[in-house]
Amino acid sequence: MPKPCFQTAYAVWQGGLYKKTSLRIIRRLLCTVKEQTMQAEVELKILRPEMADKLPAYATSGSAGLDLRACIDGPLTVQPGETVLIPAGIAVHLANPAYAAMILPRSGLGHRHGIVLGNLVGLIDSDYQGELKVSLWNRSGEAFTVEPFERVAQMVVVPVVQAAFKVVDEFAASVRGEGGFGSTGKG
Repeated sequence: MPKPCFQTAYAVWQGGLYKKTSLRIIRRLLCTVKEQTMQAEVELKILRPEMADKLPAYATSGSAGLDLRACIDGPLTVQPGETVLIPAGIAVHLANPAYAAMILPRSGLGHRHGIVLGNLVGLIDSDYQGELKVSLWNRSGEAFTVEPFERVAQMVVVPVVQAAFKVVDEFAASVRGEGGFGSTGKG
């Protein structure tokens, strides 16, 4: 059975996107990217000794996000409409510009209690080297108490592609054109 990256390369080649490029070169590129992605690890440094028993972990083998906990000494009440910064007790330094981390809300806190991220999504650049802090916003009408080491957000490490800019006179025509919000219809 051929490697999955070979199957992908063959499908790309058959699709005609890269007919002028040899199948061998496409396969080598796809396999290299896959191997680098699969082997990538990011070291998370723990700043506080009390976190040793509550290290971030993937809940299941299919989990994309690591749970971040409130590294606080005692309960903290967040009033309706209030935004607070909660230390997560860990520091990250991705060091590789091909990666970034994103801090995302936990769906249960948002749905059941109205607790979401104050900045909606936190973006951690690869050259940041500090402790993570989670901006929590209580959008509900009731006070919410955050307990020490409660899971308050999740972090996902994602690949980054940096854009190269090119000034052009016009874009090639597309079906969508300049259609914006809701322009593709309902479906």
